[in-house]
Amino acid sequence: MSELTLTVMRLGFLAVLWLFVIVAVQVIRSDLFGTRVTQRGSRRGGNDRQTQRAAQHSAPPQQQRQQQGGGRRADRGRRGAPTKLVVSEGSLTGTTVALQGQTISLGRAHDSTIVLDDDYASSRHARIYPDRDGQWIVEDLGSTNGTYLDRTRLTTPTPIPLGAPIRIGKTVIELRK
Repeated sequence: MSELTLTVMRLGFLAVLWLFVIVAVQVIRSDLFGTRVTQRGSRRGGNDRQTQRAAQHSAPPQQQRQQQGGGRRADRGRRGAPTKLVVSEGSLTGTTVALQGQTISLGRAHDSTIVLDDDYASSRHARIYPDRDGQWIVEDLGSTNGTYLDRTRLTTPTPIPLGAPIRIGKTVIELRK
């Protein structure tokens, strides 16, 4: 091999090595410090229970009346319909979110409805939302470790039976009356 070819190969190898080091440092940095999340409106970041409860009740009074009125009409025809989402296992055990017809997002991102402090949860892991019939649906949002409904890994949006455990990493969530 000529000296020029050998030098070009060495420089190419050195460039690939530096690229690997830079990518590795970026991955470690994002793992340690997380991703940057922009703040929206009056909702503040944080994952303590008081912040989450305050965020649930921060809607303007007119919007709260509309949500409550619409929710009551939809629930009148359905006895046994779930009224709350309860965290039964994990670091947020005991946390309750009232079901008022809005979409509930689950994940590590600070703008999620329920912020999961779990190494096995993705930043945008799953969402729970009502369908037109008033039934609640759980959908995995392409998470790495998956979302499980009663020991079955979700691949499509699936209706949630009352009391069925939804597992995201070490966190278990249930719909209750």
